[in-house]
Amino acid sequence: MSNVHSSQLVFFAAHAPFDRMEPAHLLWMIERMQLGYYAKGEVVVSPEQGVAQRFLVIKQGMVQGEQNVADASDADTWLELSVGECFPLGALLAHRPVASVYRSVVDTFCYELPLTAFHELLGLSAPFRDFCTRRIANLLEHSKQVIQAQYTQSSSEQQSLTSPLSTLIRRAPVTCSPQTSVREVLERMHELRVGSMVAVDEDGRPLGILTLPDVLERIALPQIDLDQPVISIMTAQPTSLPPQAMAYEAALSMAKQGFRHVLVVENEKLVGLVTEKDLFALQRVGLRQIGQAIRHAADISALQHSAADIRRMAHNMMAQGVSTEQLTQFISTFNDLLCARVVELEYSASQLGQLTPHLCWMALGSEGRFEQTLSTDQDNALIFTLPEGMTAAGMREILLPVARRINEKLALCGFPLCKGNVMASNPQWCLSLDEWKRTFSNWISNGTPEALLHSSIFFDFRAVYGTEALADELRLWLARVASENTRFLHQMAENAMAMRPPLGMMRDFVVGKENTLDLKLNGITPFVDAARIFSLAAGVTHTSTIERLRGSAAKLKIHASEVDAWIDALLFIQVLRMRHHDEGKAKGLSDEDLDNKIDPEQLHELDRRILKEAFRQARKLQARLAQEYHL
Repeated sequence: MSNVHSSQLVFFAAHAPFDRMEPAHLLWMIERMQLGYYAKGEVVVSPEQGVAQRFLVIKQGMVQGEQNVADASDADTWLELSVGECFPLGALLAHRPVASVYRSVVDTFCYELPLTAFHELLGLSAPFRDFCTRRIANLLEHSKQVIQAQYTQSSSEQQSLTSPLSTLIRRAPVTCSPQTSVREVLERMHELRVGSMVAVDEDGRPLGILTLPDVLERIALPQIDLDQPVISIMTAQPTSLPPQAMAYEAALSMAKQGFRHVLVVENEKLVGLVTEKDLFALQRVGLRQIGQAIRHAADISALQHSAADIRRMAHNMMAQGVSTEQLTQFISTFNDLLCARVVELEYSASQLGQLTPHLCWMALGSEGRFEQTLSTDQDNALIFTLPEGMTAAGMREILLPVARRINEKLALCGFPLCKGNVMASNPQWCLSLDEWKRTFSNWISNGTPEALLHSSIFFDFRAVYGTEALADELRLWLARVASENTRFLHQMAENAMAMRPPLGMMRDFVVGKENTLDLKLNGITPFVDAARIFSLAAGVTHTSTIERLRGSAAKLKIHASEVDAWIDALLFIQVLRMRHHDEGKAKGLSDEDLDNKIDPEQLHELDRRILKEAFRQARKLQARLAQEYHL
């Protein structure tokens, strides 16, 4: 091997996807590459050149893509490519001209592979093919492995929560008929050494389940007649999931409901049983234990311990490599349980009694979107209906002191009070159902800057505790009213375009004070705002940004691959935020001191590259928003 090839191998080994390619395939590529030079300002590739003929990798320098081919300016620059990055993948794969002018920002050298060799390499190298066809998803997978390696030393080896339940079934389920006696069931459970028995009908449909913890509570202590049918003491309609459901869904179900077992049911027929032991035999996450501790917490001290357990759980899951989407769902689920328990305890202590069926405690903002990280302040509100003979003002007089105590106790559990006072203890946000409709209607009709700001927070509401039907009714009403007001949607879109992703022309990123950028304000917000607008326009009732994008895509005729790239980008920014918060906690920072500001120069080279790609996806999403609303 020549010295030239050796130096080139060293270069490519430092950049994805080449670092994953087999040496023979990498050498094959290098032998067919030429080195091109482009002076500052020179066009590298343009639409006028016809179908793209070269795969380029930047060896030295920087290349920018321009949307306006006639007159490039800072505002027209939509992407910047630096050392190790390759282009133009979309054009090469689709056998079409590039959509933009690619121009060198400084004197630039590029390794260039001819089109025919590029397509040959796609066939030779699976890592290369996978990267080219799933660029950001592939980069994310690479980054996840780096993150996992960083956390491995602080966490035990754990079972994958992305496994389908069908792969976790260890044996055929042990069943009985519903009329089998309790005595016979107990004898059989002892003989087979199993911890549960499921009653099924003649067609194999599960009717009930008896577990070992039930034996003490339902059989031994009451000293029941052991000859009665077992169905009479079983848990009816046990929780079930299909075989293709993921392990994390079973874990969430166990955590929410406090069960140790989930039935696996296909076409209504019992096909297996997954236990907590199956899910977590190799890990110390203890999801059900955290859920149980929260549900049975008697005071704020116990809930503070549970809040700390949630953070430890998140750290362990990051080490395990659990996906960001799943991780945020876990965090939000447990935070919901904790919030609900605080509300429940305070309602009981305040002796609200007959008023509770008229109340619904709602989460707003990131919690409303199931997107909480380890640093989230409170955004909440109350919605109520009026008992006979009561006024809205009278209800507020009763509820506001209770809401204040709830807000204060949540703050003790690690959810700082909202600096903007967007909390249920604020009279503005403790309203009857009719008052909420009038408030929302006023915002939609007026479209003032304040109304648009409030909409970006309050339209992400969802029920956490109480009568969920109240929030459901408000959600359906909002979906109908907002989708009919195109002027308001246009104003929201115009407002959303003001928050631009922080990509620079001469540098990788546009940074603020102390050379930092805000991953929440500049990173997450463009995705959240666009998804909210799309969902309102399409009448989608989801509050999660990801589900909003997925649910709106078909109705707005957005290609699934576009949406997938946007979601991947959003999830990467989220994982950076969670790592930043986790590291802050490890340094002893308080909940109030955690922020979303990072110095991109301190990131791993791979993470900087993916963050740039994520911000480009945010720009593409905003471009789609601008196209929809002619901005």
